[in-house]
Amino acid sequence: MVNTLLLILYALIGVVMAIAGIEAFRAKDNPARIGTGLFWEIMAVIFAFGTLMPAMVVGVLVVIIGILALFKQIQIGKIKPVDGAHAATAAKRLGGWVFVPSVVLAVVSIGVAQFTKLGGQVGIGICGGFVNCGYHHDEGAKWFYNDTQRMVRSVGAAGILPQLLGGSFYCCWGRITHGEIDFPTGSHLGGVILYYCGTLLTPMAANFNSLPVALLEMKDPLGVIKQQAPIAILLLIIQIGLMYFLAF
Repeated sequence: MVNTLLLILYALIGVVMAIAGIEAFRAKDNPARIGTGLFWEIMAVIFAFGTLMPAMVVGVLVVIIGILALFKQIQIGKIKPVDGAHAATAAKRLGGWVFVPSVVLAVVSIGVAQFTKLGGQVGIGICGGFVNCGYHHDEGAKWFYNDTQRMVRSVGAAGILPQLLGGSFYCCWGRITHGEIDFPTGSHLGGVILYYCGTLLTPMAANFNSLPVALLEMKDPLGVIKQQAPIAILLLIIQIGLMYFLAF
């Protein structure tokens, strides 16, 4: 049942990415609209049908994405901004309730993960869908289409960095634990430092460093990193120390 629900949720994510791809192809003011549209449609196929396709096919699709990125064929382009009047009306209507979805999503997903066999991913997907529909039930299908593709396209290729980071870390750590990569035996400090792989101050920490830049349309792509650098370095040192001295 869990796998089936996850397949459905990932298929829905694929639909959202396919919508972004359609609009990217239609954005004639984007000089890289073909590559950008192709990127989103490939991502849609991978998310929707990845588990149903041979690994080799998925790998080829990922390579194609890499080639598009290499030749700078994935660009956000100009995206129609949010309607200011509509946003102001919605903000006045919701007020402080705008923060409820984030809280509900966190609480429900943790509860589902702890007290059911569905797992956190299913909890986040189902809860997020219900909360979103509840907040925007009066907006209609047009709002869903326009706002969804605008949000996805504004994030751009940075949106897949968490998946790439997770996959890289999983592969590397798996090879270490299986003895395929030599690692100093008994080096607890080395293990802790490796676990905190330094992404606090790099674009690879996309959720914190790259996505806000895209969503807020910041002029400096490294603006978030520069602002959080002092605190991030301090926290990194403290966390490494806590894990090393308390865990071992």
